[in-house]
Amino acid sequence: MRKDITVTATVRSTRGKNEARRLRVAGMIPAILYGSYQDSVAVSVTPKEISQILHSRTGHNTIFNLDVTGKENSPVMIVEWQHDPITSRLLHVDLKRIDLSKRISVRVPVATQGEAKGVKQQGGLLELVAREIEIECLPNDIPEEYVVDVTELMIGQSKRAGEIALAGSAKLVSSPDAVIAHVIALRTVVEEAAVEAPVEVATAEPEVIKKGKKEEEAAEEKKKK
Repeated sequence: MRKDITVTATVRSTRGKNEARRLRVAGMIPAILYGSYQDSVAVSVTPKEISQILHSRTGHNTIFNLDVTGKENSPVMIVEWQHDPITSRLLHVDLKRIDLSKRISVRVPVATQGEAKGVKQQGGLLELVAREIEIECLPNDIPEEYVVDVTELMIGQSKRAGEIALAGSAKLVSSPDAVIAHVIALRTVVEEAAVEAPVEVATAEPEVIKKGKKEEEAAEEKKKK
């Protein structure tokens, strides 16, 4: 979805780990701008602005303006981003130029509304199988989310991707048979573990040992005689 947001970026003259470290110390992060059959450009952006977009309702589907100082001002989307696994700080981001006149493929979140009859009346469980679907549409037609009404679902029934009403230029890319949500029966299985008493197994004495004992006994008998 197109938003009236402008993020300022600065062209980077150098690349590499040292440059990235220097940028982060200065409160910026490295980024790459590419797409629309134009050359890719190494830039730096403010992580706070990018994080705000990622955590907005439209998230990475947000189309905003990137103003590269002294070079260009283009509508873009966030396509890849990297966080520090320990601190969760944003480390790097990839930005793609968007041609507003051409269709693009995006994944849109799916939410449910209502209390399923299969849960309320039959004691079943509503299970959300897919949390998003993939569609193709014009950039300005990207929705924030799709909402599926599950009120009428009984045990064994489901809502599928093909039942979601798409608006504008949107066309479904996901399989129409893909299950979004269904109601399943709760089954309690009680397993009784049989505790078996340990069985003592008599270990037979090796034949060689038995033979040795017999020879020793015979030798002792001869000495007595």
